[in-house]
Amino acid sequence: MSMSEAWVITAACAYLLFLFGIAWWGDRQGRLGKRWVNNPWIYSLSLAVYCTAWTFFGSVGEASHSGMGFLAIYIGPSLAIPIAWIIWRRIIRICRAQGISSFAEFLSERYGRSSRVGVLVTLFMVMGVIPYISIQHKAISESFEVLTQWNSGDFGRPDNIFTDSAFYFALLLTLFTLVFGTRRLESTDRNVGLVIAIASESIVKLLAFLLVGGFVAFVSFDGLGDIFRQAMADPELERLLHVDQGPGYQNWLFLVLLSMGAFLFLPRQFQVGVIENSHPAHLKKAMWIFPLYLLLINFFVLPLAIGGNLRFPGGEIAGDTYMMAIPLQDGAPGVALLAFLGGFAASTGMIIVSAIALGLALSNNIFMPLTVRSRPFLGRSGGLGDLAKYSRRISIAVIILLGYLFYRLVAAPYSLVFIGQISFVAVAQFAPATIGAVLWKKGNRVGAVAGLIAGFGIWSYTLILPTLTETGLVPESFVADGPFGIAALRPTALFGMQSFDFIAHGTFWSLLFNVALYIGLSYSRQQGSVERNQAEVFVDIFEYGDFYESSIARRGIARIVDIRSLLLKFHSEPYVDRALDVFGRKYDINWEQYREADARLINFTERLLTGIVGATSARVLVARVAQEEKVSMEDVFSILKESQALIASNRELQQTSEELRRTSEALQSANEQLKQQDFIKDEFLYTVTHELRTPLTSILALSELLMDHEEMEEPDRTRFLTTIMEESERMGRLINQVLDLEKYESGKQKLDMSQVDLVGLVEASVFEIRPQAAAAGIEVIVDMQRSAPPVNGDPDRLRQVLLNLLGNAVKFAAQPEGRIEVSLYFIDGAIKVNVVDNGDGIPENELESIFDKFYQVRSGARQRKSGSGLGLAISKQIVELHHGEMWAESELGKGAKFSFLIPVYQRIPLLHEKKPESADRR
Repeated sequence: MSMSEAWVITAACAYLLFLFGIAWWGDRQGRLGKRWVNNPWIYSLSLAVYCTAWTFFGSVGEASHSGMGFLAIYIGPSLAIPIAWIIWRRIIRICRAQGISSFAEFLSERYGRSSRVGVLVTLFMVMGVIPYISIQHKAISESFEVLTQWNSGDFGRPDNIFTDSAFYFALLLTLFTLVFGTRRLESTDRNVGLVIAIASESIVKLLAFLLVGGFVAFVSFDGLGDIFRQAMADPELERLLHVDQGPGYQNWLFLVLLSMGAFLFLPRQFQVGVIENSHPAHLKKAMWIFPLYLLLINFFVLPLAIGGNLRFPGGEIAGDTYMMAIPLQDGAPGVALLAFLGGFAASTGMIIVSAIALGLALSNNIFMPLTVRSRPFLGRSGGLGDLAKYSRRISIAVIILLGYLFYRLVAAPYSLVFIGQISFVAVAQFAPATIGAVLWKKGNRVGAVAGLIAGFGIWSYTLILPTLTETGLVPESFVADGPFGIAALRPTALFGMQSFDFIAHGTFWSLLFNVALYIGLSYSRQQGSVERNQAEVFVDIFEYGDFYESSIARRGIARIVDIRSLLLKFHSEPYVDRALDVFGRKYDINWEQYREADARLINFTERLLTGIVGATSARVLVARVAQEEKVSMEDVFSILKESQALIASNRELQQTSEELRRTSEALQSANEQLKQQDFIKDEFLYTVTHELRTPLTSILALSELLMDHEEMEEPDRTRFLTTIMEESERMGRLINQVLDLEKYESGKQKLDMSQVDLVGLVEASVFEIRPQAAAAGIEVIVDMQRSAPPVNGDPDRLRQVLLNLLGNAVKFAAQPEGRIEVSLYFIDGAIKVNVVDNGDGIPENELESIFDKFYQVRSGARQRKSGSGLGLAISKQIVELHHGEMWAESELGKGAKFSFLIPVYQRIPLLHEKKPESADRR
């Protein structure tokens, strides 16, 4: 029983409206800051965009003649998802650090920031994925024809595009994707609505497949047992139940490897798995949710395939259409419509995400770079963000319509699985360059480009050319006999190899040449400086990612006003002001004094533009603004000649004035230093004598008591002797601290330098102080970036600093309900450690003096605590010997925070030296 075309089209449009509503609502929830939109379940379900019409219709068709062979395409992704934790986690971090928004930009940035690599990868991505998009059009067209023309039995391919339903569905999907996928200008921003819509699409197709499969198994037949009993009774069908009756073991291996590569490197998988990832930890949950999804959506594949063969023996109905043919034969058009909608959801999800990913790559790597270099573009003052948006829309429309044309011209005679496998082989060509990009520092641009060209060339020769024989574009003799009759060059049997099937043959030769050239040329050719720097950052991203923005050297000078004008060409004024304000607060920048942009701001500007026009165009735009003006030698000589007289007449006066100013400042500074040293000397003598007199008085008094009372009871004698020992140790510690401080200040103290794991050192120090904290009822909370690199330092001295800060925190934390927070993280090339207590705090006017020797806080609870006042002074000296910085922050009544920075890369100081410029505080 057929269904009317109007009903089917209405159902398809209703589904698209539902998807658009979900996307709109998801975006709104994201703007409202709802936490659930970043749920790992949503992320895991969005990865199921991997399951397309190939899964929904093609797997049944493949199983109808190869049995278990269809499983290879799903075993691969199940094995690949743990590998994604290694590969994708690095790529996610890299993309965030460098503002990358597409797979082509990723490879372009890694291999020398080369625009040519970006263009090449983009073109190869389009070549490889267009066949895959074409099978989605094919699936929509065939399922629509079966559903609406079942009674007539005439559901072949229409003669021209104007009677082809796929053409109108392609136009509908183009319109939908243009509205759906180009609402955001910033391509590096997460498209929350897209992710939620794709996750919803995954649920729709899964439910549809399970419901249709359940209908066939339990309504059309008497359960799964009935289907398998009938299959066992038929030798032709019985073979479908055996694994060894499917593709050979070699072909199984190739298919598993191909599907692993497809899951990791397909543009749509890169889009949802990397670009749209909100937190790398979501990959952990996806490791079991995604394989579970694949298991569920394939549960009824074999029963449907066998059931279709039982109902339609002799191949009178294509296996790809069994999902609808069985319900239609049983008089259940509603179930068939559900099957159509499930397949439509699978197809549209793939087309939408792939078109967005490929359209963005085309726009950012080809269209926009050509545009920003043109003269008309240079004259425009604003509204260029709209130009980027139109470029993406044109690119998306081109991708979808190219997919339809490939279906009409090439893919129509072939099965969904066959064309899908050809596309998988193309995507596999990206695997060597991508894996090498994040795991191998020696991989270079020459090797990557040569490997990709060779791989795609052989892919086209061995897989695309033979498929064109059906269209008449390539003579059959070319494939059967080889070019010019050379049998060794036959596309389907290169060098006489005939042991593999068609797909495995193309996979073997294309990847062999690809990998060989990539590795061979990477070893034989040297990298350039930019490429070497990028290789270092990409492979060691977890070390460099936190301070990448300030690590790139830039040439040229850019004014702040020029930077702001450039950003205003693409963004609104409030957006630009907000972005610069965030940047300024991050680096403690005073915009009133900040006239020229440094490397950090230039890199930040480039990242903002990368999200709109792509990395290549962003570099062109920023380089144009930051480029130094070229001055000819003639101009220089002219300027010097005109200024020579003025310089000569003023030089003597300037020198005299400068010398007087320096002399005055030196005298004033010397006078202040003498006053300060005199005050410090008096304070030092007073404090030392006071600190020594207190324990000495106790020792003398207790000693006299022991001498006068020789018959003193043993417990009292023990207590007095213990007190004498403690006070003696106190005097010894004070003397040692004074001697240590003298060594530090005189430059006599040497450091025993080695590689120090500050993470482990903090853990050990916290472990040592915990009993004391627990006895005082104080909670100690530790938060550390465990991937922080080691520093070059003296472990004993750094441990002394940590124990001093932790001891002070225990002493001054609030009681009861005291709390100490210890944190460590790697930022801008240094390790930063914070120790925070929730005590009474320190007055603001005493924060600078807290590190002076023998200084005690003059007010509050800290005034009543005992101590020599040397611990913080010594700690600060130790940190500065490591070329670091220590400071305190506090507000009365809200506790105190002591922080210090130790640079990761520093030369080893032999003696006390003046500390370097302070690192930026955060």
